[in-house]
Amino acid sequence: MKKIPDKEILLFKSCLVNVEYPGVESSTKYLFDKLGIEYIISDRQSCCTGLGHYADLFDQFSTTALAARNFGIARKEGHKNIATLCATCYAILKKSCNILNEKDEVRGQINKILDDSGCHDLTYNADDMDSRGNIFHSVEILYNKADEIKDFVTVDLSGLKVASHHACHYCKVHQKDTIGNERDPMVIETLAKACGVETVDWYDRKTTTCGNGFRQRYMNRDLSLSVTEEKLNSLKENDVDILLHMCPNCQMQFDRNQGSIGKSTGTEFNIVCLNISQFVALALGADPYKVVGVQTHTVPVDKVLEKIKQTNLCQ
Repeated sequence: MKKIPDKEILLFKSCLVNVEYPGVESSTKYLFDKLGIEYIISDRQSCCTGLGHYADLFDQFSTTALAARNFGIARKEGHKNIATLCATCYAILKKSCNILNEKDEVRGQINKILDDSGCHDLTYNADDMDSRGNIFHSVEILYNKADEIKDFVTVDLSGLKVASHHACHYCKVHQKDTIGNERDPMVIETLAKACGVETVDWYDRKTTTCGNGFRQRYMNRDLSLSVTEEKLNSLKENDVDILLHMCPNCQMQFDRNQGSIGKSTGTEFNIVCLNISQFVALALGADPYKVVGVQTHTVPVDKVLEKIKQTNLCQ
């Protein structure tokens, strides 16, 4: 079991979270503050290049060079434990870290670029960072506090039927670092249970990818959405109210495309998509709009909020 920190954490900002679901970041900060997790956010941090990298716009060298710079910033800030909000950032940073530690020639070339750019203080020495010991997903930081989360729950969410979707870039790319069984990690389920909510234990297509595939969503749209549709149908068969995520790409795929898929198939899904941080923040009493940011979602969250309100009024 890997050791998960609760201090000296750099909360790694995600471009996709900021643009699409800013409530994921504000919910995570809300939870970190509640749970006494010590962290910073650095304005000097740059994008991980994930979207461009997987669309073949950024090569591995450029991606690794940017990672080296971000690692240098984390070390210089005294917060070398990086917690990502996005599974793609998580996978990208871990791979880049391994390359920097293992490939002397690549590391040397990147350090020369940093030196030539006036970033002498950000050069990378072998093993400056440990991909397993310094790079985490923010959900792992929260998972480590599951027992404490129970004590902060103020809102009853047990009336909701909830299912999980673990991101492939978390549980399939770096399998040895996945908490639990990489085929069914249960990280999201553990956090939901800490909030008093039992998830749908298993459903057809649970381990299937969201269908996004980065460029596939644009170049092979029909194929991409057909994968998403299969999973949505399975969730509907199980009467799921909320699908819980840990990656903005997955959340976008199900939330933004659900209406068009439903229109083309004559199916009304109405499955709300929330990041697990947003869900836990709701359970701890966070404002649905100011903190959780439900107004940025395509599938309306109003019905779920009304259901929560009625449940708690009846107690």
